[in-house]
Amino acid sequence: MLFPQEALNDPTQIVADVLFRENVFAKPAPWIQFAAGVDLRANSHDQVEDRWRLDFGDRGARRPRASVRRLVATLTHGPLTIDAGKQFIRWGKTDILNPTDRFAPRDFLNVIDADFLAVTGVRGVVQKGAETLEVVWLPRFTPSRVPLLDQRWTVVPPEAEGVPLVDGGATFPDRSQVGVRYGHVGAVFEYSLSFLDGSNHLPNITTRPQFAPLAVEVSRFYPDIRMYGADAAMPTRWFTIKSEAAYFTSSSPLTDEYVLYVVQFERQTGEWVIVGGYAGEAVIVKRSTATSTFAPDRGLTRSIVARASYTIDAARSVALETAVRQTGDGVYVKAEYSQARGQHWRATVTGIAIGGHGDDFLGQYHRNSNVQAAIRYSF
Repeated sequence: MLFPQEALNDPTQIVADVLFRENVFAKPAPWIQFAAGVDLRANSHDQVEDRWRLDFGDRGARRPRASVRRLVATLTHGPLTIDAGKQFIRWGKTDILNPTDRFAPRDFLNVIDADFLAVTGVRGVVQKGAETLEVVWLPRFTPSRVPLLDQRWTVVPPEAEGVPLVDGGATFPDRSQVGVRYGHVGAVFEYSLSFLDGSNHLPNITTRPQFAPLAVEVSRFYPDIRMYGADAAMPTRWFTIKSEAAYFTSSSPLTDEYVLYVVQFERQTGEWVIVGGYAGEAVIVKRSTATSTFAPDRGLTRSIVARASYTIDAARSVALETAVRQTGDGVYVKAEYSQARGQHWRATVTGIAIGGHGDDFLGQYHRNSNVQAAIRYSF
């Protein structure tokens, strides 16, 4: 990754990553399957832990050098499927932003290019004809990984420039989480209703000054939340209409009560896939301040969002993604070209441009526009 500009708190302009990933699948009987994945990482910018250990929980501030990406057993019997272990759980129907996708923490060391993290628990799905009922239970909390305090994706307020930030650690919830999702697929319309009683995987932020030496201690905690959500999709002659909304409430005195929603239109024509829509937010009860939360999901709201992809041929493709705040104070554009060579090699070049005002969620990262070049070998 090449960043043309230095950030105020991070002069590094070139960052290199190496990732080795192995996935293994086994099906000893028709009714059971095992899946496991392991990651090994290295990084030039201190984003990976120094010590060698096999991490399972994904709770560290930095990415683990060796980690179990997933480890899940899948049991099936008639209409019932049960997944038990460390797994990826995705909810919702819309693109770019999914308000109901609450079992999907992410690695936000790079805020604009964040991978999903698996969660540990049990997921049961019963499917009978057009009806689906899904129940999720997570006994252990998995947080999203937030930007490192001394790196460019942590933007320091002007009044705190020059004051060192000290990581005060995180307080993780010890309660379990439960979610239920009901879905119906009809001939011309499909919808889902969802509910979560758990904790937000995105943290609230508290700060405390230190005077010997002068510094600011930054700590994280993860408030309890309840989410009531719905999503729907309806194909028409010209395009597919998708919508998704979620209402969030919390007992925490520092956590807002709010609604996130997305309305989008999707069209596939030939080798083109085009998506465009609006992501919005309505704050019901305001309790937080601008610096007391880290919420990329809310930061992308009140925006026009769009994505387009074109498959040139079997080996080449291009894609464009953008989000523009309705006020014009923040804009994000991502363009990508990918080409495969043979059965094993793929090269991808990505350009990301970010602009806007410093008090906007997107605009605050205006120094973080970058170009990425990736080489992938699959064996």
